[in-house]
Amino acid sequence: MDYLWTPWRYRYIAAGVKDEPCIFCAAAEGRDDAQSLIVLRARKNFVILNRYPYTSGHVMVVPYAHQATLAASEPETLAEMMALAQRIEKALANLYRPDGYNLGMNIGRAAGAGIAGHLHLHVLPRWIGDTNFMTTVGETRVQPEELSTTYERLRGALSA
Repeated sequence: MDYLWTPWRYRYIAAGVKDEPCIFCAAAEGRDDAQSLIVLRARKNFVILNRYPYTSGHVMVVPYAHQATLAASEPETLAEMMALAQRIEKALANLYRPDGYNLGMNIGRAAGAGIAGHLHLHVLPRWIGDTNFMTTVGETRVQPEELSTTYERLRGALSA
């Protein structure tokens, strides 16, 4: 394997990306959960719909604490995060009957995190054949359900 060294790029890497206001902190501090799409508030985390979902039912479990990494997070927060993911899986199974799930975290901008400064866990229901030509060729996602409908359905299922 060959390596190409570019020491002049270190300044760019070290400077990083400037932080913008955190959308998760703003949502958690808000008073209108329906507007911010928070479907459930727990003790250490909240569950929020993804405003730009890959599939209907795409949610994120987000700690209230503004931490960027697992290492910086409290064990209790992470334990509750997984308990909520388990609860979400059951709710999604009852509501949407998916064929599977994707759960994932992108920690750091280089790993693909859109909100790199605030840890969050994506939970997505998946169906066989849910990626089609619209996504692949048209770079467009077709959602069969409006966010407001998803919000009401999931909020009800998670409140029960």
